[in-house]
Amino acid sequence: MNDLIKEINDFRDERNWRPYNTPKSLAISISLEASELLENFQWCSSEEAVSATFENIQEELADVLIYSLMLASDLELDVSTIIREKLKKNALKYPVDPNSSNNDPYLLK
Repeated sequence: MNDLIKEINDFRDERNWRPYNTPKSLAISISLEASELLENFQWCSSEEAVSATFENIQEELADVLIYSLMLASDLELDVSTIIREKLKKNALKYPVDPNSSNNDPYLLK
């Protein structure tokens, strides 16, 4: 993961984009790119979207991840650690019900 983050940051730094990549601008960019990703699924099923726009889905997801990794790096956050911490919180918030065949998180809210 660290090698990938270094490669992303090197790409940015070689182009002198760092001054423009503030935490605020990166957070905005994550949201914008996530919206572009979501557009692929608008007005169709998941299967139709993947079939018709798979390459674009990959590119938009990559953009979301790139901006997310840059933000984590700039805030000196360890991606593995923050994900594991969030998974622990989610496990407490959404425990597995061994008596249920449906553990859909959207139905638990």
